[in-house]
Amino acid sequence: MTFTQRAKRIRLLILDVDGVLSDGHIVYDSRGRELKFFDVQDGSGLMFWQRAGRKSVIITARHSPVVPFRARELHVDRLYQRALQKLHAFNDVCRRFRLPAAAMCAIGDDLMDLPILRRVGLAVAVKNAVPEVKRAAHYVTHHTGGHGAVRELIERLLKAQGLWRTILARYYT
Repeated sequence: MTFTQRAKRIRLLILDVDGVLSDGHIVYDSRGRELKFFDVQDGSGLMFWQRAGRKSVIITARHSPVVPFRARELHVDRLYQRALQKLHAFNDVCRRFRLPAAAMCAIGDDLMDLPILRRVGLAVAVKNAVPEVKRAAHYVTHHTGGHGAVRELIERLLKAQGLWRTILARYYT
């Protein structure tokens, strides 16, 4: 099945944080507070995704006080932190959103993402993902995690679904 065929079915996007929404660096200030750097175009892409009536979920193994702030800012529909067994969170997503795995796309970068990537309708690896994740993916982004990979994916999904022109029209008026 081609990327476009898979992409047409996607209604929900599952995102990892470290290495996908951020570049994977963990920075601490002098007081031990964690800092993360997020790409503004990834954020815009998520807003376009939402405007198209689509859902998004973050599933991350780590806990960071920065992540709920960013998730709220981007209107992410559900956030799972400390999801060491990401499959448990994935099963909850399937129940909560009442969607089949074929209607979901997941984007990841490391081994902990594999159980979800192996189940969704469209598995995506960021350019700087580990080799095992790239092999499991239906698509590998041209951009690295934290540097536009999410935006790249969302644009491709919306174009495949025939929704990108509607998004663009808002900005051409």
